[in-house]
Amino acid sequence: MGDAQPPTESFTLDHFVNLYLAKDDPWDNASKWSDQRKYAVTLASLPRARYRNAYEPGCAVGILTAMLAPRCDSLLAVDAVGAAVTQARAAVADFPGVRVEEALLPADLPAETFDLIVVGDLLYYLNATDLAATIDGLIARLEPEGDLALAHFRDRENGGNYDGFNAHAELLARPELTPVVHHEDDWFLLDILRRTP
Repeated sequence: MGDAQPPTESFTLDHFVNLYLAKDDPWDNASKWSDQRKYAVTLASLPRARYRNAYEPGCAVGILTAMLAPRCDSLLAVDAVGAAVTQARAAVADFPGVRVEEALLPADLPAETFDLIVVGDLLYYLNATDLAATIDGLIARLEPEGDLALAHFRDRENGGNYDGFNAHAELLARPELTPVVHHEDDWFLLDILRRTP
């Protein structure tokens, strides 16, 4: 649990492309109660009613993206898989302030900065090198007093796996970030961290 290590190699793009070839919504984000609950808790835990410019890497089919959109003046959502991007664009078609783009982390981190970054069920797919580069990149793009929301699966059934507990610990250890909200239950962890001015 506490000493689990990231995977030796980051999960490949082909791995995720194949998941979407097999099923339109590989994780059943649109229908699974645990995900609906996780999204609701995440939204309710955001400290501010509205954000100027938000970023959601790993947006999958855009379920959370569509929920975030009404609270953001501008929102950039990205995913590495083209099929996911197509579905996410359809999910947010009614929100002109939302852009959905294809991007692979950490190579394709955006150039702009954000007052909200939301990362869900993404970080534990990265090896140690890619994880460190992604964390550094996210912090560099988080504006002072900006909020970083992390929501990841907690694998309580299979001890020793690198999961949300481990991924969140990496960010909680960063001195640039101050914990604002922490929620833990049987299925997921939620942490909201604020960039120290």
